[in-house]
Amino acid sequence: MTAHNSGTAGVPGEGNSRFEVLYEDNHLLGIVKPVNIPVQEDATGDADLLSLLKEDVKERFNKPGNVYMGLVHRLDRPVGGAMIFAKTSKAASRLSESVRTHSFHKVYLTVVHGQPPASQGRLINTLLKDAKSNTVTIVRKGTPGGKEAILDYTVLGSAEGYTLLKIDLLTGRSHQIRVQLAGIGCPLFGDQKYGSAVNRPGQQIALWSALVGFPHPVTKEEIELISLPPQTFPWNLWSRHLQKQAIR
Repeated sequence: MTAHNSGTAGVPGEGNSRFEVLYEDNHLLGIVKPVNIPVQEDATGDADLLSLLKEDVKERFNKPGNVYMGLVHRLDRPVGGAMIFAKTSKAASRLSESVRTHSFHKVYLTVVHGQPPASQGRLINTLLKDAKSNTVTIVRKGTPGGKEAILDYTVLGSAEGYTLLKIDLLTGRSHQIRVQLAGIGCPLFGDQKYGSAVNRPGQQIALWSALVGFPHPVTKEEIELISLPPQTFPWNLWSRHLQKQAIR
């Protein structure tokens, strides 16, 4: 089953959600994550997505007591797009197992400065995170604390000095796409952390979770959540048709 950001699949809630719902049943909730909202509570104290979703489900279904909402994967705070949550602990456990066994598939769209050296390729790096500064750097293989990061990229088009890329994420490291693409001289549009030399403060990072695919934790049916980025600059340099076709 494929759920697009033009409607809801599965069992609808009792009322309208404050979020754009891509898929919902008794086990799962798939939404379009708004940009600039942290997925989990962080040091800023700003409202976080996990807490907001619990409140949303509690209100829509008139549920007493606490609402369970399991976090299966993450998106950086400035990144938007398709995201799946588990509504039961069993669903959370089975989805986490799908992540571990690589049957959980994630595709991103991003706009970068410049152009990669090839029309498609695989980037393999070792990444090291500095928790204090919340930054990630590429380090030599074997560096203590370093984790292997792998992604495949495909060039979809170029315009006005920017390139639209499809990213198949094969590992889920912190800031992975942003760091690896900056590492080949193609920082993401709007990324202040890893592309401050070419981006202006206030620009929205052009990274979008376009597809999340996985076997349903109960029915085993293959589920795909699809969300396209907003039609604002620089995304609007390329057609919606191109973006949609690229992620299938």
